Amino acid sequence: VQLVESGGGLVQTGNSLRLSCAASGRTFSDYAVGWFRQAPGKEREFVGVSGRSGDSTSYAGAVKGRFTISRDNTKNTVYLQMNSLKPEVTAVYYCAAGSYGLRPNSYIYWGQGTQVTVSS
Repeated sequence: VQLVESGGGLVQTGNSLRLSCAASGRTFSDYAVGWFRQAPGKEREFVGVSGRSGDSTSYAGAVKGRFTISRDNTKNTVYLQMNSLKPEVTAVYYCAAGSYGLRPNSYIYWGQGTQVTVSS
Protein backbone atom coordinates (compact mmCIF):
# COMPACT_ATOMS: atom_id res chain seq x y z
CA VAL A 1 0.00 0.00 0.00
CA GLN A 2 1.30 3.42 -0.93
CA LEU A 3 0.01 6.33 1.15
CA VAL A 4 0.12 10.01 0.23
CA GLU A 5 -0.93 12.74 2.66
CA SER A 6 -2.10 16.13 1.54
CA GLY A 7 -3.89 19.17 2.91
CA GLY A 8 -1.31 20.49 5.31
CA GLY A 9 -0.31 24.12 5.43
CA LEU A 10 -0.02 27.27 7.50
CA VAL A 11 -3.13 28.45 9.32
CA GLN A 12 -3.95 30.82 12.14
CA THR A 13 -5.11 29.79 15.59
CA GLY A 14 -8.74 28.81 15.64
CA ASN A 15 -8.92 27.83 12.01
CA SER A 16 -9.48 24.37 10.55
CA LEU A 17 -7.70 22.02 8.18
CA ARG A 18 -8.64 18.74 6.60
CA LEU A 19 -5.86 16.33 5.83
CA SER A 20 -6.29 13.55 3.31
CA CYS A 21 -4.53 10.22 3.09
CA ALA A 22 -4.88 8.65 -0.33
CA ALA A 23 -3.97 4.99 -0.75
CA SER A 24 -3.06 2.87 -3.72
CA GLY A 25 -1.92 -0.71 -4.11
CA ARG A 26 -3.41 -3.47 -2.00
CA THR A 27 -7.02 -3.52 -0.85
CA PHE A 28 -7.35 -0.43 1.28
CA SER A 29 -10.31 -1.67 3.27
CA ASP A 30 -8.18 -4.52 4.65
CA TYR A 31 -6.37 -2.08 6.92
CA ALA A 32 -7.02 0.21 9.80
CA VAL A 33 -5.59 3.68 9.18
CA GLY A 34 -3.99 5.71 11.90
CA TRP A 35 -2.83 9.29 12.07
CA PHE A 36 0.33 10.26 13.93
CA ARG A 37 2.23 13.50 14.32
CA GLN A 38 5.78 14.44 15.11
CA ALA A 39 6.92 17.85 16.25
CA PRO A 40 10.58 18.91 16.10
CA GLY A 41 12.58 17.26 18.86
CA LYS A 42 9.69 15.07 19.96
CA GLU A 43 8.69 11.48 19.44
CA ARG A 44 6.02 10.49 16.98
CA GLU A 45 2.69 10.43 18.79
CA PHE A 46 -0.68 8.89 18.14
CA VAL A 47 -3.48 11.18 16.99
CA GLY A 48 -6.28 8.81 16.05
CA VAL A 49 -7.26 5.70 14.16
CA SER A 50 -10.08 4.48 11.98
CA GLY A 51 -11.07 0.87 11.74
CA ARG A 52 -11.31 -0.85 8.37
CA SER A 53 -14.88 0.18 7.70
CA GLY A 54 -14.70 3.54 9.43
CA ASP A 55 -17.30 2.56 12.02
CA SER A 56 -14.74 2.43 14.81
CA THR A 57 -12.46 5.31 15.74
CA SER A 58 -10.23 6.19 18.65
CA TYR A 59 -8.48 9.45 19.46
CA ALA A 60 -5.73 10.74 21.66
CA GLY A 61 -7.08 12.67 24.59
CA ALA A 62 -5.39 15.86 23.43
CA VAL A 63 -7.41 15.98 20.21
CA LYS A 64 -10.68 14.34 21.22
CA GLY A 65 -13.60 16.58 20.37
CA ARG A 66 -11.61 18.73 17.96
CA PHE A 67 -10.28 16.19 15.46
CA THR A 68 -12.40 13.73 13.49
CA ILE A 69 -11.32 10.84 11.30
CA SER A 70 -13.47 9.60 8.47
CA ARG A 71 -12.81 7.32 5.56
CA ASP A 72 -14.24 6.63 2.14
CA ASN A 73 -13.19 3.18 0.99
CA THR A 74 -14.70 3.81 -2.45
CA LYS A 75 -12.09 6.54 -2.88
CA ASN A 76 -9.34 4.77 -0.93
CA THR A 77 -9.02 7.87 1.21
CA VAL A 78 -9.01 8.66 4.92
CA TYR A 79 -9.53 12.17 6.23
CA LEU A 80 -8.45 13.96 9.37
CA GLN A 81 -10.62 16.99 10.07
CA MET A 82 -8.89 19.31 12.51
CA ASN A 83 -10.87 22.14 14.08
CA SER A 84 -10.06 24.90 16.55
CA LEU A 85 -6.39 24.58 15.80
CA LYS A 86 -3.78 25.74 18.28
CA PRO A 87 -0.04 26.37 17.85
CA GLU A 88 0.81 23.30 19.93
CA VAL A 89 -0.52 20.98 17.22
CA THR A 90 2.17 22.17 14.82
CA ALA A 91 3.88 19.04 13.52
CA VAL A 92 4.37 16.78 10.55
CA TYR A 93 1.29 14.58 10.27
CA TYR A 94 1.57 11.03 8.99
CA CYS A 95 -1.02 8.47 8.04
CA ALA A 96 -0.27 4.78 8.34
CA ALA A 97 -2.05 1.55 7.41
CA GLY A 98 -1.98 -1.65 9.40
CA SER A 99 -3.65 -3.07 12.49
CA TYR A 100 -5.93 -1.06 14.73
CA GLY A 101 -3.67 0.29 17.45
CA LEU A 102 -2.22 3.24 19.26
CA ARG A 103 1.46 2.49 18.69
CA PRO A 104 3.49 3.09 15.54
CA ASN A 105 4.55 -0.55 15.45
CA SER A 106 0.93 -1.56 14.77
CA TYR A 107 1.28 -0.12 11.27
CA ILE A 108 3.03 -1.51 8.24
CA TYR A 109 2.73 1.24 5.65
CA TRP A 110 3.47 4.93 6.14
CA GLY A 111 3.04 8.07 4.13
CA GLN A 112 5.70 10.72 3.72
CA GLY A 113 3.95 13.22 5.99
CA THR A 114 2.45 16.65 5.55
CA GLN A 115 3.42 19.74 7.53
CA VAL A 116 0.81 21.49 9.63
CA THR A 117 1.79 24.83 11.12
CA VAL A 118 -0.53 26.87 13.30
CA SER A 119 0.47 30.46 13.96
CA SER A 120 -0.60 32.41 17.02
